Amino acid sequence: MRGMGAGQHYSGMRFSINIPNFGDFADARTVAMAAVAAEQAGWDALFIWDHVVHDKEERRGQPFGDPWMLLTAAALATSRIRLGALVTPVARRRPEQLARQVATLDSLSGGRVIFSAGLGGPVADEFGSFGEPTDPVVLAERLDEGLELLQRYWSGARVDHLGKHYEVRDVTLLPASTQQPRPPVWIGGFWPRRRPFRRAARWDGVVPLFTGASHGHVPPVDELREVVTYVHEHRKEHQDKPFEVVVGGVSPGDPDKARDLIAPLSDVGATWWDERQLMTTDALHRLAPIMRRINQGPPTL
Repeated sequence: MRGMGAGQHYSGMRFSINIPNFGDFADARTVAMAAVAAEQAGWDALFIWDHVVHDKEERRGQPFGDPWMLLTAAALATSRIRLGALVTPVARRRPEQLARQVATLDSLSGGRVIFSAGLGGPVADEFGSFGEPTDPVVLAERLDEGLELLQRYWSGARVDHLGKHYEVRDVTLLPASTQQPRPPVWIGGFWPRRRPFRRAARWDGVVPLFTGASHGHVPPVDELREVVTYVHEHRKEHQDKPFEVVVGGVSPGDPDKARDLIAPLSDVGATWWDERQLMTTDALHRLAPIMRRINQGPPTL
């Protein structure tokens, strides 16, 4: 597997900053400021969460911002870094509206959008709170059908569709996405569940999460190797196309220690390191600690 062209870092590895869309980062001006700092410090991308309430008990009283509005502010303030939501629950959105949002941002940013999708969660809070279906089988069906519709909408071609969950009659959404045939599509999922990784194999990248390594914790190298091997086996007809493997966690400020942490992940196939804060601390959604990490710059391998 290989990345999307030669990066400026060792082995084509690229580096992103990951922030939630709540707390200090509910404010679009704050997100724009973080994006500018990330671009200036040499990071390759800024990714933002796509949640409505997240965990209601944990986040009660915290403000949230719409991820596409926040990313628009980031796009207007920058010129180089890639931008996207990590990850968007397609089943929680109308595909035609989502297609418009992503295509508009892709145009505004000059083709810098990366689109990441997944089932979404916590399901009870993010779906059930609003009377939406919570059956993961139904959500997975909507995700797959929605992804196919998004791809067709972004092409700028006429769409007619009669599916299990969506119906489209004689619709052409223009402009098409700036990136053609589509913005890169990455798929998130929890390993060792297999279905999300078979889904990822059909697209452009995988964002594996691990049941034994929660947000901000570095994944075990052996488990990542299993993921890369599994996805590779299911991409036999797409071996000639670039494919991204995105992992993340908290990297130490010391360059040697960061290299010791990330290089083994790169060696087994990771192409992106996504710098994340631990879910269990307020640093997750506070500007000051995130800016300190951004300004230190990405790890160097």
